[in-house]
Amino acid sequence: MKITEQLKQEIDNMSYESMLSMWRFSPIGTPIFEGETGTYFSEIMRKKESELKPGEKAEISKNIGWK
Repeated sequence: MKITEQLKQEIDNMSYESMLSMWRFSPIGTPIFEGETGTYFSEIMRKKESELKPGEKAEISKNIGWK
């Protein structure tokens, strides 16, 4: 999927928790994870993850859970 400025802005404005939830629960083939958009999404998600406080990543993961 080719990325647009609007899509970049939407990804930039997402919280790490909402990104992780999408990553975990979206069906295979979801367009946001493909092509340029997928690359950008994963880069921003990793950046946001690196900015979390110690223990925060685990807490967010527990809050989201598994379906």
